[in-house]
Amino acid sequence: MPRTASAPPALGTLGLFTVLLAASLPLVDFFIVNVALPTMGRDLGASESVLELVVAGYGVAYAVLLVLGGRLGDLFGRRRLFLGGMAAFGLTSLACGLAPDAWTLVAARVAQGASAAAMLPQVLATIQAATEGPRRAHAMSLYGATAGLSMVAGQILGGVLVAADLAGTGWRSVFLVNVPVVVVGLVLAARAVPETRSRRPEPVDGPGTALLAAALLTLLVPLTEGRAAGWPLWTWLSLASFPCAAGAFWAVERRADRRGRTPLVPPSLLALTSLRRGLVMIVPFSIGFSGFMFVIAVALQRGAGLDPVPAGLALAPMAVVFLCVSLAGPRLVTRYGTRVVGAGAVLQGVGVALMMLATWRSWPDLGLVELLPGAAVAGAGQALQLPVLMRIVLSEVPPARAGVGGGVMVTTQQSALALGVATLGTLFLSLVPHTGMRDALLWTLTAQLTGVLLTGVLSLRLPRTVR
Repeated sequence: MPRTASAPPALGTLGLFTVLLAASLPLVDFFIVNVALPTMGRDLGASESVLELVVAGYGVAYAVLLVLGGRLGDLFGRRRLFLGGMAAFGLTSLACGLAPDAWTLVAARVAQGASAAAMLPQVLATIQAATEGPRRAHAMSLYGATAGLSMVAGQILGGVLVAADLAGTGWRSVFLVNVPVVVVGLVLAARAVPETRSRRPEPVDGPGTALLAAALLTLLVPLTEGRAAGWPLWTWLSLASFPCAAGAFWAVERRADRRGRTPLVPPSLLALTSLRRGLVMIVPFSIGFSGFMFVIAVALQRGAGLDPVPAGLALAPMAVVFLCVSLAGPRLVTRYGTRVVGAGAVLQGVGVALMMLATWRSWPDLGLVELLPGAAVAGAGQALQLPVLMRIVLSEVPPARAGVGGGVMVTTQQSALALGVATLGTLFLSLVPHTGMRDALLWTLTAQLTGVLLTGVLSLRLPRTVR
């Protein structure tokens, strides 16, 4: 039967593969540098604070601009922004790989984060606008699985690429590998990704965008750079100004909403119970996840003396089990509803506890074999949480606001990922000189376990079924 003029465009299998491929790139690149940082530092003569900017510059630019990227996609067309953002991501990845010095690399990473912020919100918005019913639920589950797997796979891939030293590129290959992937993605997207946009395009909220950027910057920059800089006065002043910036942002958004204007983050969107409660759970989950990935990379290389490849492969069981369990996730959700999220939190907690036991018993002989049981169980638990939470967050968002809803969710996730590296990373690195590497790792894992318990408790407030 021919498609009617009013029917929404459909996202086929090839199109879904293409947008999921694009969704993996920003998350892979957030984590891929963790095991490459020591090599970067030696090659570029960069200090620890500059190396932290390589991570933070990308993460902060990405988090600050995500909601704006979603709004621009709603306004100008999601496929157009998707193609432009992906092309820019490829060019900035090339700039990172060719950077002659550390500060050029930092600047290129900031630009790379901004490119990711233009590309990624269009993925979620396209899925929401161009799929319906069971196919949308399946696509969202695959998106969540892709996101979780990309975080672990990025760290593994980083270790493999650094050790392989392809054509003498060393650490540069962790960025250059994006270029051929982007070229393939652009060709596929031009053929298979439909154009969608909001039927009533909403203008960009300038004051809201500026205040959201100010709020995120005043929180994330001092937490990321404070320890390495020795906590100077500016870090404390910045943190003290965060509540003011956040309060001003919320006041401006509420006033715009009351006056019939279109705020960057509509308070009416946050009034959706599923979105609000899902976002609250994503925060501790992402903080613990990213903090663990950063800390374990440092501990295995600097403390246990592993090379980049075994340090990355130590988490391979987590990635394999995450993939297998996440594929079964949609069927489990259909049968048991959101109770699978609570079960996932219990499994993840058991996995973290097993890794703590392995650290306590085997240090410094810690590697793939010792971490395997804990990493596998934790991966199963994570797979039962993240894909379901992402599906819950967007389940009630109307298609016309798909770009804004996707931007809000990914901004929350990305801010929490950056916050996890800043907080748990700072905790770990601050404890090392006083307690030693093993005990610092144990205390950090204890902090992560507390976050896992929090997500388990919060899961009791989720709606029992998912649309």
